[in-house]
Amino acid sequence: MSHRPFHHGNLRAVLLEQAEAVLRERGIDALSLRELAREAGVSHGAPRSHFVDRKALLDALAERGFVRLADQIREAVSQVPADHARTLHAAASAYLRFAERDPALLDLMFATKADGPPEAVRSAAERLFGVMTGIMDAGVEAGAYDRSDVGRLTLLLSATVQGISTLVTSRRITVSQGETLIDDAISVFLRGVSAERHG
Repeated sequence: MSHRPFHHGNLRAVLLEQAEAVLRERGIDALSLRELAREAGVSHGAPRSHFVDRKALLDALAERGFVRLADQIREAVSQVPADHARTLHAAASAYLRFAERDPALLDLMFATKADGPPEAVRSAAERLFGVMTGIMDAGVEAGAYDRSDVGRLTLLLSATVQGISTLVTSRRITVSQGETLIDDAISVFLRGVSAERHG
């Protein structure tokens, strides 16, 4: 009987890529370290040199998700002119595209965040929040908000975009309807902030 080799050139990255594919195609219940090892062509114990258990694998997936979402939002925002409404729309649309492609990963990210996450996941989530805060800071520079409102408005915008994304991923609305909702939400958001400042 042949034995699978224990070592693999870049096993951690391979396992995470495979785990993301399984999560995307079959959902979280289908994730198994033993099955991932089989697909990677290594011994069933090999993944434990990178992930002590299934929860560690899920945490690593959540960490990667937060980092990738933050990077995609930052990249989307960098592609638009210096107009705050368009910046908000670019950020929200990037979030929606991520949710459409990886709804199970997005669910995992926020489930992990809420359940006493390890430091790496917490830091990755803070990276995403930092990107969103940076967008709101730019709004202060553009005269859209007062600096004292940035934290509250960042949470409000993030919650709104997450809610719209959830409606899309649960198939309650289409992606096109989600984009329309984003337009409406940003218009209401900016009008509300303006009214608050000048009321």
